[in-house]
Amino acid sequence: MENNIRGGNAPIACELEANKNYAWCTCGHSINQPFCNGNHKKEKASNPLIFSTEESKEAYLCTCKLTSNPPYCDGSHNK
Repeated sequence: MENNIRGGNAPIACELEANKNYAWCTCGHSINQPFCNGNHKKEKASNPLIFSTEESKEAYLCTCKLTSNPPYCDGSHNK
């Protein structure tokens, strides 16, 4: 989608629960970064990425939307 923006300039540490679905914001318009709040609909931007993990863990989720390993930060915000 062409209407995507950066949602932030650094990853956000999140406690993820095992087998729970999460909606990671791919467009940057959510005010609940790094998670989707539905703003992509009014902005005509990209849909969220739905993901889950097999085990509970802390993870650093991308807000710049440049990661090559979504939804996880890969340091692209520093490039």
